[in-house]
Amino acid sequence: MSHTIRRTGDPARQEEFAGRMVRVLNDSCLGYLCSLGHRTRLFDVMARLPPSTSEEIAGAAGLHERYVREWLGGVTVGGIVVYDPADRTYRLPPEHAASLCRDAGPDNLASFLQDLALIGLVEDEVVTAFRDGGGVPYSSYPRFQELQAEETARVYDAALVDAIIPLVPGLPERLASDAGLDVLDVGTGQGHAVNLLARAFPAGRFTGVDMSRSGIAAARDEAERLGLPNARFEVADAAGVTGGYDLVTAFDVIHDLARPAETLAAVAGALRDDGVFLMGDIAASSRLEENLGLPLGPALYTFSVFYCMTVSLGEGGAGLGTVWGRQTALRMLAEAGFGEVAVREVEGDILNVYYVARKGS
Repeated sequence: MSHTIRRTGDPARQEEFAGRMVRVLNDSCLGYLCSLGHRTRLFDVMARLPPSTSEEIAGAAGLHERYVREWLGGVTVGGIVVYDPADRTYRLPPEHAASLCRDAGPDNLASFLQDLALIGLVEDEVVTAFRDGGGVPYSSYPRFQELQAEETARVYDAALVDAIIPLVPGLPERLASDAGLDVLDVGTGQGHAVNLLARAFPAGRFTGVDMSRSGIAAARDEAERLGLPNARFEVADAAGVTGGYDLVTAFDVIHDLARPAETLAAVAGALRDDGVFLMGDIAASSRLEENLGLPLGPALYTFSVFYCMTVSLGEGGAGLGTVWGRQTALRMLAEAGFGEVAVREVEGDILNVYYVARKGS
């Protein structure tokens, strides 16, 4: 078969694609090296150092030099670090550090690359699911919530109070009023968004719910550490939420759920008549052909296969997938009882859009 393809295909296009696959292999391996650079804080250390030897870098980072030297070799030939053979020194250009260091906040892409090792852990289970159906259970992802909390915290710290909440006209003022608002965050994870809002708006009453006991425990610990009596957290299924809330939020969670339609309906039922649902989710289309130019398109579909879709299917759920898209989101919001939905964006955020939804009359 391969010989037939080789004879009948366009040799120039074949060569071009083979070159691309070599780049894919190299860049995939660089992704793992960047994950190591983030987790060991080597990028953070190098950003503060002048051109330094591997011994000096290892000493500043508190790491073993032999590992650091081999890592430096990889990120050097990969074009991330610059090497001077005359004095055997390495430096991280500031233009590169701006995408690799913790100080970069939401622009730190090295943090995302930790997901590569995580999804690699479940490849065998995903292959089985391809053959047998079903999915991979949440329990197979030991670091998922930790990584998700780290990634979302960078966005929340930079933008939640000052950029995302103001997407709803008048909401900052209502939250800041003496009366405050009753707020619910579904799929809260480790609760950082709730705690940020509770700290910024002390008159409000904030609740976070999640099925993860470890996540809720972490959320409670942070609230206690920050001294936030107006933040509380419960282990609960988002599809079963009830009560009367002025604001319900859901950030990058609905597409992961086993019962997303039931959750959206429950959210609509839990909102007061003048309440608002603020849903952050992936900025994509439900039509594949409209996603061809997405900056993170391949990554989003990969995360869906290896986590978002398969975990939902593993619970016998809908399996919406990461790239469920705007059209499907708007349809499901309407079916849940939201008669007025506006789609908003935060400048500089290429990953998410925000749906501002109110119940129909």
